[in-house]
Amino acid sequence: MSDFQKDILTGAVFVTGVLGFVSGEFILSSTLFATAAIAGNINATHKRNKSERL
Repeated sequence: MSDFQKDILTGAVFVTGVLGFVSGEFILSSTLFATAAIAGNINATHKRNKSERL
């Protein structure tokens, strides 16, 4: 998966979490927010490590 696709997926999970929160599904939205946060941190770390190798 390219970095752009990973960013799109992370954004989609975040938006789904917001929609879940608005609809009252707090457990599901909390899980989606956590997933988006972890995925975002992993992607950022991967990008930073990749740029340091150059």
